[in-house]
Amino acid sequence: MHFEELEEALQSSIDDRQVTRGERKALRALIQERAPTPREIALLRSRAYEIARETLDAPRAKEVLDWLEDVVGLLIHHAGGTPDAPAEFEAHFSPGEDCLGAVVEELRRARRTADICVFTITDDRISEGILSAARRGVSVRVITDDDKSGDRGSDAALFEREGIPIATDRSPNHMHHKFAVFDGVRLVTGSFNWTRSASRGNNENLLVTTEPRLTGPYRKEFERLWAEYSPSSPRLGEPTA
Repeated sequence: MHFEELEEALQSSIDDRQVTRGERKALRALIQERAPTPREIALLRSRAYEIARETLDAPRAKEVLDWLEDVVGLLIHHAGGTPDAPAEFEAHFSPGEDCLGAVVEELRRARRTADICVFTITDDRISEGILSAARRGVSVRVITDDDKSGDRGSDAALFEREGIPIATDRSPNHMHHKFAVFDGVRLVTGSFNWTRSASRGNNENLLVTTEPRLTGPYRKEFERLWAEYSPSSPRLGEPTA
């Protein structure tokens, strides 16, 4: 599917804050022609919400929400009339490189966003995947534990040098999460630490899913922590006043 073509059609239809009769017909025909998969439908729905958020302004907020309702309705209709496309689930376990491979693959597949909330990141194979995603234009954000960010082997400072926004908890307690949300619709979570030791010897688990009832709460948790651990505070290595 020419995903960019569908994205452009969505973006074009928001200009007048409504889906006109002609735009509705064109969008429906384009969706039917390209025959997006359930995963791609989920990505398009996520993109529609992103466009609405980017466009939302107080004087015309209701018009934007009406546009969003029309677009999501078209996507739901293509998916067979159900509000949620069939969710996907994958389970991975270590020791071994099963969990590692799943994380690296999700980083490779990310198109727009990668929101990463992980206790510590020391595996260079994962770090390279994060840097590669950022370099190809994916909006990457990383939340990590303040104590672990300064550990030997941590790549938090490297991410900052590469311009990736970093937030840390700056607390005597630990930010112990290990999850990431890609493109707003794919969740990776579990006990698996993003370290080499987690692959080499630890008994760990990793779940990958597109189930909205799971991805939604994790997105909210990421945004809550991001707001709390503002990246506007001094960067790693910078002197404080």
